[in-house]
Amino acid sequence: MSSFFKKWFQESVFDSSSDEELEEMLIFQAEQQRLERMRASASRTPRLYIDRGFIEGHNRLFNDYFAENPVYPHDRFRRRFRMGHDLFLRIQSALEAHEPYFQQKMDAAGKLGLSSLQKITAALRMLAYGVFADLLDEYVQIGESTAVLSMKKFVKTVISVFGNEYLRSPNSDDVARLLAIGESRGFPGTLGSIDCMHWKWKNCPTAWKGQFTGHIHEPTLILEAIASYDLWIWHAFFGLPGSHNDINVSDRSFVFSDLTQGRFPPVHYYVNDHHYSMGYYLADGIYPSWATFVKTIPMPQTNKARHFKRMQESCRKDVERAFGVLQARFAIVRGPARYFKRSTLHDIMLACIILHNMIVEDERHLHVQPDITDMYDQAEDGPPTPVLEHLRTREFQDFVNRYIRIQDREIHTQLQADLVEHLWNINSNA
Repeated sequence: MSSFFKKWFQESVFDSSSDEELEEMLIFQAEQQRLERMRASASRTPRLYIDRGFIEGHNRLFNDYFAENPVYPHDRFRRRFRMGHDLFLRIQSALEAHEPYFQQKMDAAGKLGLSSLQKITAALRMLAYGVFADLLDEYVQIGESTAVLSMKKFVKTVISVFGNEYLRSPNSDDVARLLAIGESRGFPGTLGSIDCMHWKWKNCPTAWKGQFTGHIHEPTLILEAIASYDLWIWHAFFGLPGSHNDINVSDRSFVFSDLTQGRFPPVHYYVNDHHYSMGYYLADGIYPSWATFVKTIPMPQTNKARHFKRMQESCRKDVERAFGVLQARFAIVRGPARYFKRSTLHDIMLACIILHNMIVEDERHLHVQPDITDMYDQAEDGPPTPVLEHLRTREFQDFVNRYIRIQDREIHTQLQADLVEHLWNINSNA
C-alpha cells in the first residue's frame, strides 16, 4: 500500500491511528469478505453424488427375471416387458454386439457401471409405460439423465440393427401370402389397409404450433401406416405436421415409390372375370379414387352395396387395430410426447413399430391363422392363383406409365363394382 493512501486513510478515518491499527483494520475487512463468500457458496445447493449401488441393482433385476429360477414367471415378464423372454435376450445380445454403450464397463476407480440389462430395461419401461425417467431410479438404480440417454441410444440402435428386416416393403413371398389371405377374406388383390394416426406433441415449440395444429386442436405429428390382417405394419411414414390431412400425407410419403420404380412385384388376379395387374389397399373415404385404393360406398342403396360396405369396413379395421395394439404395447406413443426434437420422436416411433413387428412375428404361433392351403378351387372354372412378376424396368416412360396407372379412376370404379359383385356371389353361395 502506498504511503499516500495510508496517510489519507489515517487522516480521514482514524486520524491519529498507527500503522498497526490500520493493518488490523484491513485484515478485519478481508476476513469479513472471506466469510461473506463462504456464506454465499454455502447457500448454493452442492452437487450430491448418489451411490446407487449398480451391482446390487443388477443382481436384483437378474434374480427377478433372468435367473434360472426367477422370482417372477415368464407370463409376468411378458406383461411388464411387452415381449417374450427369448425375444428380449435376442435384442439384448444384438444391441451389445452393435453398440458399445450397452456393454458393462469399469471406471477409472475400478468400479463396474450399469449393465446392459439395466439400461435396456430402463429404456423399455419408458417406452412401454410412458413414465418419466426419474421413476426408474428406485428399482433399476439408474439416474434420470442416464435413463434418458439409454432410451435414445436404444431406439437408434434398434432401428440400425433391425430396421432393414422389420420395417421393409413386402417381398414376393410376403405379397403372395397377403394375396392369398385377401382372397380368403373376399378381397382378391388386397395388400392391406392404410390410414393415419396423430401423436400429440406436448413440448412443441411455440413458433411451430400453428403448422402442427389441425383438427385435434393440439400440436400433433402424423404417422401413415399400412397394416395387414395379422397387425404387421408394412409401411410407416412419420413426422409431418398435424395440420395435414391423409391426402397431403399420402402425396409426400413413399408408399408408392417401389411400385412406380418397378421394385414392387406386380400381381395378376381376377375379380368377376376381369383381369387386374396391380394390388390395392383398403382405405376410408378421404383417399382419392385411384386404382390402388378401394374405398367404401358412402350411402349404399342396394343389398349388394350394403354388403360390400360392411365387408370393406370390417377388413379396413386392420390398420386401426394395429394402431390400437401399438399404443397399448408402448404407452409413450399414446400419451403426449415430451421431447423437444423431432428427430428423437421419429426414432421413438420407428423403434416402437419395429419392436411391434418383432413381437407379432414372435407370437404368431399363439394365434389362429387363416387356412390358405385349400382356398383355391381346382376346378376348371375356379379362380387362378395370383402370379407374381419379377421383371424390373427402370425406363422413364415405364415410370410415368406406372404413375398414371396408380391414379386411374376408371380402374378404381371398375374394381369396386367387381368387388361388390364378387362379395355378393360369395354371400349368396355361402
